[in-house]
Amino acid sequence: MREAWSPFSFIVTNLARFVRPHEVTFSGVNSTLPMLACLLAKRAYDFEFTYINVAGGVDPQPSSIPISSSDPVLAEGSRSIFSNEDFYDLCTRGEMDLCFLGAAQVDGLGQTNVSSIGDWHNPKVRLPGGGGGAVMLPTARRAVTWRTEHSRRTMVEKLDFLTAAGGMAGVVTPIAVFIKRDGRLALQSWHPESSLDEVRARTAFTFDAEGAAPAEPPTQREREALRSLDPTGTFERDAGVRLRPEAAA
Repeated sequence: MREAWSPFSFIVTNLARFVRPHEVTFSGVNSTLPMLACLLAKRAYDFEFTYINVAGGVDPQPSSIPISSSDPVLAEGSRSIFSNEDFYDLCTRGEMDLCFLGAAQVDGLGQTNVSSIGDWHNPKVRLPGGGGGAVMLPTARRAVTWRTEHSRRTMVEKLDFLTAAGGMAGVVTPIAVFIKRDGRLALQSWHPESSLDEVRARTAFTFDAEGAAPAEPPTQREREALRSLDPTGTFERDAGVRLRPEAAA
């Protein structure tokens, strides 16, 4: 019997699959799942790539895996140390291949909102704001975001506020992986326990699904790498990612 693929593992593993050989990859603040994805890729894939994190580490070898994606332990064993200014400079010079950047809302064009929910002048929720993402999304060669909730309020037809736009190449949720194609997000794959109909029902924007299929299950090396990073399941419990909202009851 095939081992179940948790929605947490689905997100981390499919984020890692965006990493390519010999590229420069970055994970930012409040980005624990991409941090795990980059460390997973280092352990599971037989190719070299440069991993820079917001703590300043370059290909770090941390003695432990911290809860915070900004923890200084992520600079241990680094080949060098990067400052925030260096991240932005690398992006604007066109030398940052892949950035993992967070978003509260994503639309069908791959644009993001991390500023506010509701009317800007009287918002329901005031979000942290664009920060580095407003610079890095349009200047990185590729950017990928993730949502731990896949719903019509997060995968929206129209953003409540446009924070950043530009190089979005992919979006990963507990039930789906989208890639940019012909200027819009297109479905690449879905969780094997989900379906195309479910993805459509839980997504407010229209999308092309040509060629989409259930995602390839994690390889043994991907499973072992994630297990080594989260041996007690602490990250998975804290993330609280669920396949379907009704399962939260």
